Amino acid sequence: MSRRKKLRFPSSQGKGGWLITLAVLSILATGTGGLFGLYLVSAVEKAIDEMKKSEDSKKAPALAYSGDLASKSLAPVVTNLANGDDTWVRLESSIIFSAGAIQNPDIVAAEIRQDILAYLRTLSVSQIQGASGLQHLREDLNERVSLRTKGLVREIVVETLVVQ
Repeated sequence: MSRRKKLRFPSSQGKGGWLITLAVLSILATGTGGLFGLYLVSAVEKAIDEMKKSEDSKKAPALAYSGDLASKSLAPVVTNLANGDDTWVRLESSIIFSAGAIQNPDIVAAEIRQDILAYLRTLSVSQIQGASGLQHLREDLNERVSLRTKGLVREIVVETLVVQ
């Protein structure tokens, strides 16, 4: 019977190879993480720069009333509403138009005032009640003024509206 003896030799490369592999992987992970971090920082900086550029362009909005505009106050309109003699409305307003576009603003203002008077006589209190009623009134008046002046008047501004 022959016995074989297993000889064990102390191997110095077993532990050393494992440590070298661990060190290489640690260096590789650190390098990859650092490069990915630099990539993220540069991407965030680019996004912030783009946001600042878009904010700068938004800071200077075009003004609605820029240029050569004129304003003409209309005489107050006082009339009763359609649903009875006991409900009255008083409307003070102004028109905004391009200077020089209207040759005689006083005549145009008188025509617009008469048109507003005729329109207000057809309304009831419920039609001009609340914020939405006021908005609808403004839109209707602007449409009527635009039709009356063939687009020469830019807007009618409601200064005062009193319902009694």
